[in-house]
Amino acid sequence: MTQLSEKPRLTTAVAPKVRLATALGPAFVAAIAYLDPGNFATNFAGGSSTGYQLVWVVVLANLVAMPIQYLAAKLGVVTGRSLPRLCRETMTRRGRWLMWAQAELVAMATDLAEFVGAAIGLNLLFGMPLPLAAVVTAVLAFAVLAFQRRGHRPFELAVGFLLALICAGFLYLTLRVPPSAPGVLTGLVPSFGGSDTLLLAVGIIGATVMPHAIYLHSGLMSHRVARAGSCPPGRLLRYARIDIVIAMGIAGLVNLSMLAVAAKLFHDGPGTPAIGLDAVHSRLGEAVGGSVALAFAAALLASGVSSSSVGTAAGQIIMDGFLDLRIAVWLRRAVTMAPAVVLLVSGVDPTRALVWSQVALSFGIPFALGALLRLTSRRDIMGSHVNTPLVTAGMALVVAVLAGLNIMLLGQQLAAWLGI
Repeated sequence: MTQLSEKPRLTTAVAPKVRLATALGPAFVAAIAYLDPGNFATNFAGGSSTGYQLVWVVVLANLVAMPIQYLAAKLGVVTGRSLPRLCRETMTRRGRWLMWAQAELVAMATDLAEFVGAAIGLNLLFGMPLPLAAVVTAVLAFAVLAFQRRGHRPFELAVGFLLALICAGFLYLTLRVPPSAPGVLTGLVPSFGGSDTLLLAVGIIGATVMPHAIYLHSGLMSHRVARAGSCPPGRLLRYARIDIVIAMGIAGLVNLSMLAVAAKLFHDGPGTPAIGLDAVHSRLGEAVGGSVALAFAAALLASGVSSSSVGTAAGQIIMDGFLDLRIAVWLRRAVTMAPAVVLLVSGVDPTRALVWSQVALSFGIPFALGALLRLTSRRDIMGSHVNTPLVTAGMALVVAVLAGLNIMLLGQQLAAWLGI
């Protein structure tokens, strides 16, 4: 294991006093990853096929996401570095290359979900062909990323505006299709049932606890430290906790709204097939009205565009951190966009592809979370902000459970493919 190139320290440059209003933002950018089109696909598929049975998965995944994102923020605040950069400085050459390779695969799975989702949104709103819609999504994502050239705050505000559009769409949808309170309460009791329940549960977890959001949040907070100047890390961490609770709470409520609406409208008992996003749009229009279908499509488009921009920002942090390499944003976007365009041209069911992309993301969680836990548990890196033994044990349990779910899913799918 290599040593750190320098001791972790905060800059001592004088800067204006950091206030809560100006400190909020990084968690809202990370929260977009919790509301990307993959969440739409997995939550609506889960609600339509299992009813309220997976409510507990949505709630638990969002509750677990809060301490995970806090650890990522804490790492960035205390060290002034991103998680990928610290991995590069503390891991062997082989280890950091392996971490980079899996992180890039996760980023590609993320891009797949974002592009496909936004393309579906454009198709639903304007009847645009899916391949063309993917290209338009790339252009719109570049437009949002352009705000980053003016500083991180304009980018955070642009992403926050798109997040507000998503929330407004689902607030309207929930008011028009109020879920069953007894059904939601019953769904809080953990249970599995049906051949696809585990697949959907792991997909929901992968769509909620996003690996690239962990890398992204640490990077955003490391940049925030540079701007905060002499602001004590304790104050920044208090603000980070407030930021995370608000942003993750909003994301959790929207995710719960998706699943509950699907359970209310589209679940017809055991054996109900999972619904696709295009079918959600058409059936919302038939059952509730055109305005509700429009709100759904607009929210899906806002989700795809915003999450695509956030995914590109995360990809830059991943490559710069692990490899100390930066490439042009347009080149990175072109490379990661290619699989989505190929998928859309090939005629593969886009909703099914979205669900499987989220399952792929769940396999990256143990790597990102394991590295995060290892680094935040090292006193030579974190100093007085090192994890307590209780936090370390709790997060180790989370990693073990997530890895176990992935192994169970892999075994289930292998058995299905082999006809066992």
